[in-house]
Amino acid sequence: MKRLVLITAAAFIGLSAYAQQALFGGSSAESPVINPDGTVTFRYQAPKAVKVTLSGDFLPVQTMEFDMGGQKITYDMPGVAELKEGQNGVWEYTTPFKVAPEMYTYTYTVDGTQVIDPNNVFVNRDIASLTSVLLVPEAGARSDLYAIHRVPHGTVSKVWYHSDVEGFDRRMTVYTPAGYEDNPKAKYPVLYVLHGIGGDEDAWVTQGRATQILDNLIARGEAKPMIVVFTNGNISQEAAPLENSTGYTRPTMDLPETMEGTFETAFPEVVKCIDSHYRTIAKKQGRAICGLSMGGFHTLYITLNYPDMFNYSGMFSAAIGTGSEQTAAHKEIYENVDGKLAAYFAKKPAMLWIGIGKTDFLIESNNEFRAKLDAAGYPYKYMETDGGHIWRNWRIYLSEFVPLLFK
Repeated sequence: MKRLVLITAAAFIGLSAYAQQALFGGSSAESPVINPDGTVTFRYQAPKAVKVTLSGDFLPVQTMEFDMGGQKITYDMPGVAELKEGQNGVWEYTTPFKVAPEMYTYTYTVDGTQVIDPNNVFVNRDIASLTSVLLVPEAGARSDLYAIHRVPHGTVSKVWYHSDVEGFDRRMTVYTPAGYEDNPKAKYPVLYVLHGIGGDEDAWVTQGRATQILDNLIARGEAKPMIVVFTNGNISQEAAPLENSTGYTRPTMDLPETMEGTFETAFPEVVKCIDSHYRTIAKKQGRAICGLSMGGFHTLYITLNYPDMFNYSGMFSAAIGTGSEQTAAHKEIYENVDGKLAAYFAKKPAMLWIGIGKTDFLIESNNEFRAKLDAAGYPYKYMETDGGHIWRNWRIYLSEFVPLLFK
């Protein structure tokens, strides 16, 4: 009996120690650390490791070449740096330069295995990849928009609606601006924001820092208070991974009905739901739409097929010209582009906005589309940034696009 009591007591002590470690942290290596001179130090404890490297988008990029359907495509990849082993098996690397204010992601590779930083609890999921997050804010810098400040905050809700096109309920994320609940008579314009392939209705909120951007721009008086809707472009699914009926299924970008017309066909269901459940300015002048990559593709064709629906459209690194239009199930969505462009611009929309990175693998197809607009004399705004097909650019585009809306 005495032995049993001792074993039980030991078990409780062990559980207590484990709980305290979970609560207070048991790591001995602090990482990452933003130093007073603006450099950043990364540490990883691995006493038995042979080689530890760091890969991050704050390091000089590596240009890689991929074969996509027989076409050679160059793609910017995060740079790599080696950590040096120090005392107690703690590997360390300090950037030899001040890291510019921005939101970055990084991972370690330990003896060939890629891992996130165990000392950093801030993690992003991009499709099936996990990366650690480094936010370097600075007053007056753009990245300051990505930080949380003591300003009025909007409300973020997970909202379900029924899709008649698909025959089941689907989910979207809805942002209502600060003060929405306090003024029951006020009506608001609506911005619809679309993610890229493999993303979901959470992508812009987590990786895009969209709600922080909105809170801060509205609080500064640089953007109109607006409702913002983040849709799920994976029309064959109800919601984000582990929030839908597929259960513990590994997230993938290889999903049906992504760029073949079904999402565009079903999009009026989303607009109808928002207009019927929120206090919206339910007309073209009170609506805007934008999206990144696949979402930019969807933005273009939703805009062209429903020319009376949106007054502002933003294409961020739009995945146009990839050939999916020719193999689509609903070819009617992608046919007669010239005629649809003419009908769209005849209605004098407030703005078509296009943004893309200089090394984005989609820049050639976007330039061809701009050449078509130029040849026809159609007006648009254009922004070209450094870098490629990356979240850093898409956050920039959103922060530039939003202040131009509903003026």
